[in-house]
Amino acid sequence: MTDYVFPPAVTAVPTSTGALFPVRRIYCVGRNYAEHAREMGHDPNEAPPFFFGKPADALVTDDGDMPYPTETADLHHEIELVAALGSGGTDISVESALAHVWGYAVGLDMTRRDTQATAKKGGRPWDMAKGFDHSAPIGTLVPASGNHPASGRISLTVNGTVRQDADIADMIWDLPHVIAYLSKSIELKRGDLIFTGTPAGVGAVVRGDVLVGEIAGIGSVRTKIV
Repeated sequence: MTDYVFPPAVTAVPTSTGALFPVRRIYCVGRNYAEHAREMGHDPNEAPPFFFGKPADALVTDDGDMPYPTETADLHHEIELVAALGSGGTDISVESALAHVWGYAVGLDMTRRDTQATAKKGGRPWDMAKGFDHSAPIGTLVPASGNHPASGRISLTVNGTVRQDADIADMIWDLPHVIAYLSKSIELKRGDLIFTGTPAGVGAVVRGDVLVGEIAGIGSVRTKIV
């Protein structure tokens, strides 16, 4: 019998230091900007934060191209601040939460919106709407070094036209509260990424579109839909 060759256990993201950051899991916060919640037809004050996930190998690094996924005719962009954890734990306090953050990046939570709508209508999970191949383009990780942004412009252009434009201060739940709340349900660990939610202005993209996302003081992410 031929020996089975195991694939790599983790995906790694480039950092501004030249090293690679091994990724364990990806957690995403849903509806964390009030205007986005409203544009999706929801009351931003109706519930505490909720989470969904993406597989680590859904990441697209180094400004790589993103193939247009199968099983959708309505692929949407969602620009997000991403936090990378250097340590973790359970029941983390709000006051100590940022001590667990290694650094930050700009990410895209790409979404099969039609698939998501069908899942919502049937009360089904969002896995195939959110966790498909290449669904998480991400820029270079920048070490926090004690600097944790609480405000700053977050924006996304498609072919040079602004689609999303807000401030990370507009989050309903800031990062310390997100980490604290998530750690009540699951043990966070080194290598986890947290996508912190998207502002209003999400919309469809097609093959050939070039997406550029930026967050002041953090960096950028770029991908072309092919």
